[in-house]
Amino acid sequence: MSRDGSVLSHVDAAGRARMVDVSGKPETARTATASGALVCLPETLQLVREGRTPKGAVVSTAEIAGVMAAKRTPELIPLCHPLPLSKAVVSIEEDAALPGFRVHAEVKTTGPTGVEMEALTAVSVACLTLFDMLKAVDKTMRITEVRVLTKTGGRSGDFKAEA
Repeated sequence: MSRDGSVLSHVDAAGRARMVDVSGKPETARTATASGALVCLPETLQLVREGRTPKGAVVSTAEIAGVMAAKRTPELIPLCHPLPLSKAVVSIEEDAALPGFRVHAEVKTTGPTGVEMEALTAVSVACLTLFDMLKAVDKTMRITEVRVLTKTGGRSGDFKAEA
């Protein structure tokens, strides 16, 4: 049980971790979107704009890394169900106001459980990839604001984060 008295789904009666049995749940269309940001120096953003970063195509590489991460989420997150993803898209946009990059992921499946973890993993790994590819030119970067924006499908219904 948790502190508030609710039953924890990933813990058995003896307190051992377990994967939740979703075999009795109906397969439904599920989607999730997530976002995050990488904050960097304005000069770093300018280097990316001009294509002058030491490691090459920073944004497209990070977008691909995010999609790959979404597909491999069950290998990274203990007790996460492997799901056949029908869509995984990661987009990265420059944001001069940060300054830095806004990262967005959308993931879809039809299955017995949601894809929030896949969307969060996609955003997180895309941000980490941006960081890795830019760390030689900017030691001040930080990853912020990683969160689920929306979720649809399933017994708990739809969710939309407050702006």
